[in-house]
Amino acid sequence: MTHSSDLPDDTVTLAAGSAMPLLGFGTWQIKGDDAVRATSAALEAGYRPLDTATVYGNEGEVGRALAESGVRREEVFVTTKCPPSKAGHELDTLKESLDLLQTDHVDLWLIHWPGDGSSNSHIWRSFGEAREAGLVREIGVSNFDTALLDEVSDAVGVTPAVNQIEWSPLLYDDETAADHRERGIVLEGYSALRGGTLDHPTILEIAEREGRTAAQVIIRWHLQHGFVVIPKSVNPERIRSNADVARFTLSDDDMTALDALGQG
Repeated sequence: MTHSSDLPDDTVTLAAGSAMPLLGFGTWQIKGDDAVRATSAALEAGYRPLDTATVYGNEGEVGRALAESGVRREEVFVTTKCPPSKAGHELDTLKESLDLLQTDHVDLWLIHWPGDGSSNSHIWRSFGEAREAGLVREIGVSNFDTALLDEVSDAVGVTPAVNQIEWSPLLYDDETAADHRERGIVLEGYSALRGGTLDHPTILEIAEREGRTAAQVIIRWHLQHGFVVIPKSVNPERIRSNADVARFTLSDDDMTALDALGQG
């Protein structure tokens, strides 16, 4: 049984024109058979973006789940990431990822974290070549600050489509959000359900009042801001619950209260 009717259909248009759903499924720290089962459960629940990375060591499992799901490849938005240690071997790394994922392209390829010195610009240039070759649809970065975003953009003349950073109401920062908006870079948050967010009194109070889980409130907050969010779980029931956020809206007052948690 699928629960896709309850999933939000919010998307954001990236730099090269791809529509990226705001709600995706993260696979960090999920390995082996757990990764196959969790990814399968996410696809069955209706998630269409899948987020993995070379260093996660689970691209093969994510690829297997996708291949066995019966979901058409063009319906799924696949993200993987290249570590900066692969500088000079970016395309080989990407081709390994494509083989493991059982696909001829990924929808989004990210530099996983900043490398040293000028290496970021060299890697970013190779990312542009991969996009030109049709191996990736969109290119971006992860864990970059504003100065680094500008550095690679200026060096190569291509602005990252996405910057994936740790993000939640407890980490919310007006300036960071504005910096991304001004540059046309989509902010994608990871670890939204970590760092005490699920136990925070303000979040719990809103959840109780709305008849929702704390996780649903946090995910909904991302969507209403236009941030991409990629919650992860190996529990099929929680995977479905985390996606069931289409049928409620946080009030302006609640959004303001949640934003304030990061500004303290």
